[in-house]
Amino acid sequence: MLIKNNRDMSRRIPKSLEDKIKFYRKERNLYQVELADIIGVSTGYIGSIEQGVRTPSLKLLKKIAKALKVLPRELL
Repeated sequence: MLIKNNRDMSRRIPKSLEDKIKFYRKERNLYQVELADIIGVSTGYIGSIEQGVRTPSLKLLKKIAKALKVLPRELL
């Protein structure tokens, strides 16, 4: 998926899980603390996922996708 606006052509959706989560979170104007509250984890855990230190379980990945209003496969 690409953003179609010419000035945003450099804003391609990232390839890694952690970068996709961060990308979609920012696109939805959510802070880490807000996403963490929505899915029931700590802010530190979200930070660890976005840094690639931790990998969410499939169950948590589904919660993240729902909170970000994307399909789980869009994060993979």
